[in-house]
Amino acid sequence: MASSSAAQVARKRWELENNVVQVDQEMYKYDSAEQQMMQQQRPWAKDPHHFKHVRMSALALLKMAMHARSGGELEIMGMLQGKIVQDTFIVIDVFALPVEGTETRVNAQAEAYEYMVDFADSNKKVHRLENVVGWYHSHPGYGCWLSGIDCSTQMLNQQFQDPFLAIVVDPVRTMASGKVEIGAFRTYPEGYKPPDEGPSEYQTIPLSKIEDFGVHAKQYYPLDISFFKSSLDAHMLDLLWYKYWVATLSASPLISNREFAAGQISDVAEKLEQAEGQISGSGRYGRVLPGAGGGAGDR
Repeated sequence: MASSSAAQVARKRWELENNVVQVDQEMYKYDSAEQQMMQQQRPWAKDPHHFKHVRMSALALLKMAMHARSGGELEIMGMLQGKIVQDTFIVIDVFALPVEGTETRVNAQAEAYEYMVDFADSNKKVHRLENVVGWYHSHPGYGCWLSGIDCSTQMLNQQFQDPFLAIVVDPVRTMASGKVEIGAFRTYPEGYKPPDEGPSEYQTIPLSKIEDFGVHAKQYYPLDISFFKSSLDAHMLDLLWYKYWVATLSASPLISNREFAAGQISDVAEKLEQAEGQISGSGRYGRVLPGAGGGAGDR
């Protein structure tokens, strides 16, 4: 009884921290004619910034968080199912792909693509008409952004099966804060130069990843993301929540987060050491110039 009560309290806190709002069942309805009209008009082909928002069901968010957590330090990958409404991606559900992951990338092989097609066909047979509208993968411990490989993958998907969305989730930082660390992105067409958008939202990037982050940061843009739930998915959400809570949130944060915290401290120390080295080097360079100038004057 106490365990069940604690799980319910944790779920309410999780919904508050992730700003999950209640909606009516209209959000889940799929209009094939409307979606076909969008495909014919293709407004996103004329405006690289056409899509601005993502609305995701709490069920999809929870499934994604559980899948990312199950990968540990390895990246995982899955697909997003939903629909398009004006400038918004509506993500109703997600499904995992059987792919091989490493600590720096996830590789989708031919078997994974075959699985994806079979899964989508099976959904249609049971009248789940939502299309595959994107993909997701995890960045365990190093934030939500697109690497060079991610950008190439997303550009390819947008070229051949647009509209398509990329989502990145960080299970390690999710465990550290309780709030799901997540980002939604779209890449720009090749050769497109985006206007100066000013500084993006601050996030800490590990020293080993900074170069990859900086080189490709102007090749994509983030979309605003929000979460919803309704009575339609309440039962499934109840079933999944207890499993998620037992596997993650019920664990002591002192134990589950200590490796992440130690890594963060180590990364900050490395960055400080690098910065001190650069300052020291520039200082020595500055002291040499006057001496060199004086010598020239003496001659």
